[in-house]
Amino acid sequence: MLELDHLVVACLDLDDGEAWLRERLGAPLTPGGTHPGWGTHNRLMQLGGGVYLELIAPDPSQPDPATPRPFMLDDGAMRARLKRRPHLVHWLVRADDLERELRGLGYLPGAVTPMTRGALRWRITVPTGGRPAGDGLLPSVIRWDVPMAEHPTARLPDAGVRLAGLAVRGPRAIVERRPTVTAPVPLEWVESRDDAGLSATLDTPAGRATLD
Repeated sequence: MLELDHLVVACLDLDDGEAWLRERLGAPLTPGGTHPGWGTHNRLMQLGGGVYLELIAPDPSQPDPATPRPFMLDDGAMRARLKRRPHLVHWLVRADDLERELRGLGYLPGAVTPMTRGALRWRITVPTGGRPAGDGLLPSVIRWDVPMAEHPTARLPDAGVRLAGLAVRGPRAIVERRPTVTAPVPLEWVESRDDAGLSATLDTPAGRATLD
């Protein structure tokens, strides 16, 4: 079984990205950490229901990585988008049995790569070239090698923000390859030739907000 794990918002500068999110969501993020060798760092926010938000950006304190940064952060078109504002660019689902779930997918999410941070251990699918399947519309898969009691959502403070829905808009070739995902909120797949993208609806202290 695949379950919704987290949403990825990308930006070019972590401080600017958090300021942009705070203006829209009315709540602060929690420091995350760095990803050595990937050239990125992040901050996190609890969204309830075992789901969290990850804000990710290039880390200027690290040397350029040997391979492209994840989530298309080194892609010219993506960087042009992110110069205007942060965007919701990808989502991840978690699996109890990673190998079994990958065999059943209708697409290739990437090579399984082990990672650690402190006591956290996980394995995640990493696509070649930093470009997720379906340009981010099809989820990467993660297997947390720690109990759910140690999952990031168990550690993150309650910022008063809750995910209310997630929509994936894409061409038929993407929608037809969609995996079966359990989520605590409505997960909608919409066939669209001209308006591909992700859209998350959130209930915040300041009212309802949308990230795309």
